[in-house]
Amino acid sequence: MSAVANTKAITPPDIRSRKGGTPLVCLTAYTTPVARLVDPHCDVVLVGDSVGMVLHGLPSTLGVTLEMMIMHGKAVRRGLEQALMVVDMPFGSYEESPEQAFRNAARVMAETGCAAVKLEGGAAMAETIRFLANRGLPVMAHVGLTPQAVNSFGGYRVQGRGEDAERIRRDALAVAEAGAFAVVLEKVPEALARGITAEVAIPTIGIGASAACDGQILVVDDMLGLFGDFQPKFVKRYAELGQAAEAAIAAYAQEVRERMFPAAEHVFADPLKGAHATKSGEAA
Repeated sequence: MSAVANTKAITPPDIRSRKGGTPLVCLTAYTTPVARLVDPHCDVVLVGDSVGMVLHGLPSTLGVTLEMMIMHGKAVRRGLEQALMVVDMPFGSYEESPEQAFRNAARVMAETGCAAVKLEGGAAMAETIRFLANRGLPVMAHVGLTPQAVNSFGGYRVQGRGEDAERIRRDALAVAEAGAFAVVLEKVPEALARGITAEVAIPTIGIGASAACDGQILVVDDMLGLFGDFQPKFVKRYAELGQAAEAAIAAYAQEVRERMFPAAEHVFADPLKGAHATKSGEAA
């Protein structure tokens, strides 16, 4: 199945059926214009809680609220026609109990029109994933480096090295068995991601993982070179739009200061003066 050629809206079962097939293309989006750009090319568009850092200037994702995710989810929904829209559940909105998770996830789905939500956490979240999935609420899981637990990890470090690999493996198996339709593997060693992909029955979506995963996801601002100077090892810059934008802004500022902008073609003539000049010429 080719997402680019497909005009029908993609569903969670469609994504699950892609296990072992053509790799899934996934990107984040937080606004309507960007959603329109990525939609024709992506299978999954994630409204990530990374919006807190990318658009709101927060130091981490921990300050993102449910209301922020709903606002950006609504904006992205307006720009999509075919890609599956998934919305991140923010920190504190689902960890307390399966009931809390369902109540908040149901609100996100109802208010944004998304088709699924994403929860961070492995075996500890299996009961919650099962609770949601059994009630018709599709869940994408997320294991490995889970940014909402960054304080527990002591920073944005690679997960699953050495003996810790078995923990990540168990997490991936647990969320798959609980009913997640796909699982994100973030910042884990290549061999571990390859092994998990071969073992679990659901698609794996890598970010800082392995090309052997069933799909890949990046933060769109990272791959376009829009988000600051920091570039994680796992990000490939497909453009440097930030530099281009800065150059354009500098050129605008210079032309304004030199009174070069607006030029004659950017201003409006006075129609009354034009008409008066014509009549004067005719009278003469």
